[in-house]
This record gives sequence, structure tokens and C-alpha cells, in this order.
Amino acid sequence: MKKRTIKIMLLVAVVSFGFFSCKRSSSNNTSRATGWRIDGKDGGFAANTKYKDQETAPGLVFVEGGTFTMGKTQDDPMHDWNNTPNQQHVQSFYMDETEVTNLMYTEYLYWTKTVFPPEEENYRNIYTGVLPDTLVWRDRLGFNETMTTNYLRHPGYAEYPVVGVNWIQAVQFCQWRTDRVNEAVLEREGYIAKGVKTDSIDSGSTFSTEAYLTNPSQTYGGKIDEYKGRIAQKASKKQDSSEEDTNVYAKRTSGVILPEYRLPTEAEWEYAAKGLDGLREYNNVRGRKKYPWKGEFTRSGNRKRRGDQLANFKQGKGDYGGIAGWSDDGADITAQVKSYPPNDFGLYDMAGNVAEWVADVYRPIVDDEASDFNYYRGNVYMKNKINQNGEAQIVTADSITYDTIANGRIMARNLPGQLAQVPVDENETYLRVNFDKSDNRNYRDGDVASSRFYDLYNEDEDGEDSKKRMYNAPKHSVGSDSTGMLRQYDKSEERTTLIDDNVRVYKGGSWKDRAYWIDPAQRRAFPEYMATSYIGFRCAMSRVGSKSQGKKRPRK
Repeated sequence: MKKRTIKIMLLVAVVSFGFFSCKRSSSNNTSRATGWRIDGKDGGFAANTKYKDQETAPGLVFVEGGTFTMGKTQDDPMHDWNNTPNQQHVQSFYMDETEVTNLMYTEYLYWTKTVFPPEEENYRNIYTGVLPDTLVWRDRLGFNETMTTNYLRHPGYAEYPVVGVNWIQAVQFCQWRTDRVNEAVLEREGYIAKGVKTDSIDSGSTFSTEAYLTNPSQTYGGKIDEYKGRIAQKASKKQDSSEEDTNVYAKRTSGVILPEYRLPTEAEWEYAAKGLDGLREYNNVRGRKKYPWKGEFTRSGNRKRRGDQLANFKQGKGDYGGIAGWSDDGADITAQVKSYPPNDFGLYDMAGNVAEWVADVYRPIVDDEASDFNYYRGNVYMKNKINQNGEAQIVTADSITYDTIANGRIMARNLPGQLAQVPVDENETYLRVNFDKSDNRNYRDGDVASSRFYDLYNEDEDGEDSKKRMYNAPKHSVGSDSTGMLRQYDKSEERTTLIDDNVRVYKGGSWKDRAYWIDPAQRRAFPEYMATSYIGFRCAMSRVGSKSQGKKRPRK
């Protein structure tokens, strides 16, 4: 009798546990606000209640954000005074484990040339606009023609960092990569059919992530319903399915669309380069961390690699890689990615090999008084252009906008299939306190509202006073007429600086730099429309959700 009682009690306990477990799990599909279902059943609101964590996109590694001392904490023998220490905080993000390689970039070139054939009149400037400048290897007193003709495309250099890419081209590569990765994700998740992304899709029906999210029915040139994946096919087989059910598209709320690839901000790049040990030491009063690895020296102290250089940089005058048979760093120009140990975050070549573009517009100071959270100078806020039907306008082959940059190169601002963009206006800025205009690149630096405005006057040719701005870089004009392209070089003798809103920061040392420049705190600048043989780039991606990867908020 006693055993039977115990069995009954155990059975009741199991049933009760199951009941409460079911009740608790089902609450995930019930709104805590209204008590309504939020699993999409019965025609109700559909939320992704099973979302776990952001997946790590191809090529990226996770960098957990935090606070750190941005800038140089040691002596400044160059007396640039452009990287004085200041405390900053960055959110968690993802970053490419290596620089973008020649192989990755030539994949981009192949796609562009295939989709937008340069022999077609509408597209003839698209492909040439994304081509790297291979002539950056030439030197007036150097024999480098082998790199000029081979470095980009020869398989011997496939896994070497791409160079000759200006800042604008790097940004466009990030946009292309975003669309290709999300296109593959949608195919994998069943929103589009297998093989659609590699089928012979014409240039008028390319995939754009933002266009898909904003106006999905117009994706692939309005042919999206012809490319239905298994999710839409499954929905169409339901007995009570409606047209709305069968036209299934992924949304932001689906949780499958990844954030965009982009250039890292300067704060993100420096934070990631210093590594975990570096962040701890930099926040220490000593401030002795100098390189992306632990220690104050460029050579390895590891027993197996003792004496080996930990990065690819210029050893001294006329010494780019050491003596034959006794190489210091294993490379004379750039080196194959992953040739040196990674830092604490798993990032390779955050010192040496090539310097890297970051997103920021250059100014000699980091305005930590204005911002100490996700610091970034370069915000230009845009919005979708709305057509006469009240829909977001998608760029067509006839509406591509081309920009002629300062050196005369013609580059496409947007591509068919993408959304047309215009600057935000007073409808978005009215009575806001956080921003009041579209272009914020010179915020608090050289405008009337700036605390650093130089209120100096001089008389111009008309006898009227004009204000001298702190940054009055040369303005080279480029135009065209019936005779062809017209270029006018600014020869004014009143220019006092090369800094303007089109000069971008690049970080890290390169194969051409001495060890001084591989300190992550160092910062230099270069015009965004120019390229060199020593500046490359890598992509980053913002993290959505929790600060720490794989960690959830504790639940009661």
C-alpha cells in the first residue's frame, strides 16, 4: 500500500511538472501586453519567439565591447598631438579576422563584370569604377612592374591583402558583400529557391537587402514570386492558404537578415587591435601596452619562435624583410594573411602588413566632450526616396547616378536594384535635440555652432568680410563639356591645410612603415578618393542583442 501511494505521488508530480512546463513554454507565444497569441496563428501578430543569438557571418569574429583608453598613452616623438588619450566605450561588434584579400576582391570584380557588362552603355562606368588602381606599385626610382601586372590577379597573391582600393571603393565592397551574404542566408532558410543567387539573373533584377526589406515584391526586378523557396511553397499547400500566406518574405522580425557589412569605426578598430590584455593594461595607470600582442617588443619570446618578428613592417632603412636565409619577418612587400599569430580576439595582422581604412572623417582631435559612446565622425543621414505612388524608389538601369571624384575617376553612387536615397530634411530634424541636419561630418568643428570656430575676418575682392574656416583644404574641381573632361587644380596660396570632410582616417602600420606606426593608437589620414600600395581594409558588422555572445539574461 505504501509503495502504491509513493507511485501515485510520483505520477502526480510528473504530470504537474509537465503541466507547468507546458504552461510556461506556451507563454512564450503569448503576449505579456495583451494576452493575445504572437506566434502568427489565427491570423495574429507573428514574432520570432525562438530567436537565440546573432549568427557569426562569413569571415567575421566576435569582439565583445567595453570601455578602453583610446589614444596614445606613451610619448609622442612625432609631435602630431592628434591621438591624446581619452576614455571611450564601444558596443560589441564583429570584425573580419583578416584583411580583405585579392581573392575576395576579385570575386567582387567577377560578379560586377558579369552582372553589369562594361560593353553596355548604361553600365560601362560601373566596372571601371570598382577596379583597384594597380599603378600604385609604380615608383619613379623603383622597378615594381611585376606587382603592377600580377599582384591583384595572380594566384600567387590570392591570399594577400588587396591594395590600390580607395575609401569609397571599400565602402561599396561592404555594400556588395552585405547583399551577397543575405541572399545566401535567404536561400539557406528557404525564403528563395535554391540556385537563384547564381542563376543568370540580369542586371535589372539584382538582389539588395534594403530593397528586399522595404519593398520585397519588387526584388529581382519584381520577379521574386517566381523564385519562391520552400517556405512559400509550404504555405501554398495549406488548404486555407491565402495570397498573403503564399507571398512569404523575411522581415526584420524574422531574425534571419544580418546587419550590414561596413568599415569599422576608428574607435572599434583601435579597441579590437589592442586585444583583451591590451585593454586591461591601457586602463591601468602604467599604460605600457604598445602593440596588439602582449609586451613592449616586436619580436616573439615564445620558445619555438623566439626572435621572430610578430608583424610585417619595415625593419630599417633599406631593410623590408631581413637578410636572405635569415628573414626577420618573412616578407618584403605584403605577406599572406594569417602569417603571424592573431591577437586575443582572434584577429590577424592588426599591426603591419597593410594599414587599413576606417570609417571616420579625420580631425586632429577626438571630441570626447561631445561623445564617449560609439564615437564616430562621419554621419551623413539619408532616407529612402519616395516615388509618386508613395513607394520607396528602386534604382533602374536608366536612373544610375555617377559621381566624378576629385581625381577624375567616375564611380557609380548606386546600382540597379538598390534603393534611391536622399538626405534627410526638416521633417526628420524638426525639434530634435540629437541631430539637426543630414551632414554631420564637421559637427563642432569649423561651423558657426562650433566651440572651435575661428572667428577671423578678411576682406575679399568685393570688399566684403568673409570668415576664415579652420579647415580650408584645396578644392580641385572636375567637370565636363562637349570636348570631354575638364580638371582644374586648386593653386590658391591661401590654403592652410589638407584637411576637409573627404579626408578619412587609416589605422595601423604597413609593410612600408617603421615599428612606430604599428602602435594601434597611431592615426593618419588620406583623401578618400585616393589609393596606395600600403592601405587595405577589413569589414565589420554591428552586433544586435546581448553584449556577450552566447549569454542570455537570467530568467526567474
